Amino acid sequence: MIIKKYQKYLIATYFYHFIIISLVFLSLSFILNFFEELKFFDDYEVDAYYPIMLALLNTPSILFELFPFIFLITIKFFYIYINERNEIEILKNNGVNYFKILSIISIFTISIGIIILIFYYTFSSSLKSHYYNLKNNFSDQNEYLAVVNESGLWIKEEINQTINIIHAKKFKGNLIENVTITQTNSKFKLPNTIIAEKADISKKQWDLINVKIINNKGEYNKNSLIKYESSFDGEIIANLFSNLNSLNLYQLYELSENYSKIGYSTTNVMVHINKLFSMPIFFLLMTVLGFLIMVRFKFIKTKFFTVIIGVFVSVIVYYLNYFSSIFGANETLPVGLSIWLPHLILLLFCSSVMVKLNEF
Repeated sequence: MIIKKYQKYLIATYFYHFIIISLVFLSLSFILNFFEELKFFDDYEVDAYYPIMLALLNTPSILFELFPFIFLITIKFFYIYINERNEIEILKNNGVNYFKILSIISIFTISIGIIILIFYYTFSSSLKSHYYNLKNNFSDQNEYLAVVNESGLWIKEEINQTINIIHAKKFKGNLIENVTITQTNSKFKLPNTIIAEKADISKKQWDLINVKIINNKGEYNKNSLIKYESSFDGEIIANLFSNLNSLNLYQLYELSENYSKIGYSTTNVMVHINKLFSMPIFFLLMTVLGFLIMVRFKFIKTKFFTVIIGVFVSVIVYYLNYFSSIFGANETLPVGLSIWLPHLILLLFCSSVMVKLNEF
């Protein structure tokens, strides 16, 4: 396919505005995040580069969430740019109508969206993972390790100079099953093992049920119920694995499989995966929506009103997506429908306006 000269010009102009606006949002995100990290370090004596480093690691992930609205603002500035130079009229006189202009930009937007999903998201999730690892060094609960793999839930925590290594084969809400707690001191001596059929972890004081306690001499006794003091409860443990934007697509699918093996709900993971795969379509719809607004409401000729209306539309779309994703997370709606329903609504709205696009 041979790209004509006017097509190259439209793509180059659009891409230029996309880069400029992305850099503006990137700068604003970094500055705001930097002040947030400074606030976090109020109680710590650290070198000045720590807040800067954390802000640099976290900003790309923030920018990824802002891309739909970047595309919305980009298409508006692009339209103003070519309209101020009467290039739209020139293109129309040469047989290039609104629909052709929008088609060219839409194809390019989808291409950028796929690149962002495959490459940029992988990059930003890797930085986000480093961000959490670095920030955890300053957490009040930094003496723990928690992971989910094919063999179940694993937690390492230190309480009163006793190291507890906890393993549970099943994890369902506030209940874990087939629990093994290995207790040692800081030198990994004097091991004791607690084996429980299940445990209620709704509070930090766990109720271990049908318990066998084996001491370092191999002697054991049984109890129907004992209390175990932990730094965690069910909600805290669930939140440890809620930072899904620090995982790439492969890691997300791997986490979903591990959740399934231990009986833990995969809803949040599948919501996040569906959200990621819907992003290129979301970028496209925001681009089309922004273009239609500019064509339909020709009184929007200044960049100030463009930004104001862009913010207004962005807020509406944000809450539409937000409430729909909540319905998916609490399983009121099927996961797929909760993510794609807002996009379907936008698609229907844009389609109804595009029917008369060339009449404006």
